[in-house]
Parts: sequence; structure tokens; C-alpha cells
Amino acid sequence: MARLTIHSVQSAPDASRTRVENALKINGFLPNLIGVLANAPQALETYQEVGKINNGTSLSSAEREVVQITAAKLNGCAFCFAGHSKVSVLKKLFSPDELTNIRNLSELNDNKLNALANFTQAVILHKGNVADDELQAFFDAGYTEQAALEVVLGVSLATLCNYANNLARTEINPELQAFA
Repeated sequence: MARLTIHSVQSAPDASRTRVENALKINGFLPNLIGVLANAPQALETYQEVGKINNGTSLSSAEREVVQITAAKLNGCAFCFAGHSKVSVLKKLFSPDELTNIRNLSELNDNKLNALANFTQAVILHKGNVADDELQAFFDAGYTEQAALEVVLGVSLATLCNYANNLARTEINPELQAFA
């Protein structure tokens, strides 16, 4: 059972209601994360607006999902782990084996994505203070300084969601259960 209120469209604070309604329309169901974030309208706004910004980075959809799944795994966020796994499956971003490897923080067959996963782990585990060789390995895989900062952006987005879900102990929606 969640420790914080999971709002519906009807119960959402006025300042969150439009964003909650839009999330319901976009997803076809109301993700419990949105219901939790509705408790703090600015947190919900930040999540949605930074999500849009993150989607406009130079990283591909697959690369952004590597960052999100890696962060969810390291931060122990079962909700985001399931949600981003579902997105990856629906968008057919990875083979089933590669998605399993991403989810397990195992070595990936794609060298560039493997470098991204390793760099993301280093950013999270070292709070951005990655070793020179970790940064160089990221660059050697073909990533740029821009991409390094975009990983930090993705991690910041994940941190908001992961920590909010962990605080609330957000229940995984039935629509996401198969991906938990």
C-alpha cells in the first residue's frame, strides 16, 4: 500500500488536475506515479516538463531508456523499472536478450550502449564525479560532452521519479505489472 495519496483526476488538487487529465489521455490509464506527483503540483510540472526536454536531447530513444532503466535499477524503483521496460518493449528498442541485459546491469552486445550503461552507472554511483577513465571510455564509444551532460539530465529526471516512488512506495499499475 502506498504511503502517499495516489490521486485520481477527480481527487487531484486543482493545480495538478489538467496535467493529470492529460497523462490519462496520453497513457490510456493514469500511472500511479502521476497520481503521487499530483500531491505537489510543481513536482508534477517538473517531471512532465523535464521529461519533454529529455526527449529532445541528442540521445536516441533507446539511449534514453538505457539511462532510465539503469537509474531505476540502481535506485531500487520498481515502478520506473516496469514503466521504462514497457516503453522499451512497445517501441521495440531492444531485442529481448538485450533488454534483459540492460535490466540486469549486465554487459550489452552493443558496445556503444554498453558504454552508455556503464557511464550512467558511474554517474549515479559517484554522484557525477566519474573517474577520468570512465569519462574517456564514454567518449571513446563515440559520445560527446553534450551527451555526457544529457546523461546527467536523464539521471536527474530519473532521480525525481525514482525517489518520489520510493518515498511513496508507489504501487505498480496493473498495466505495468507484466514488466516488473
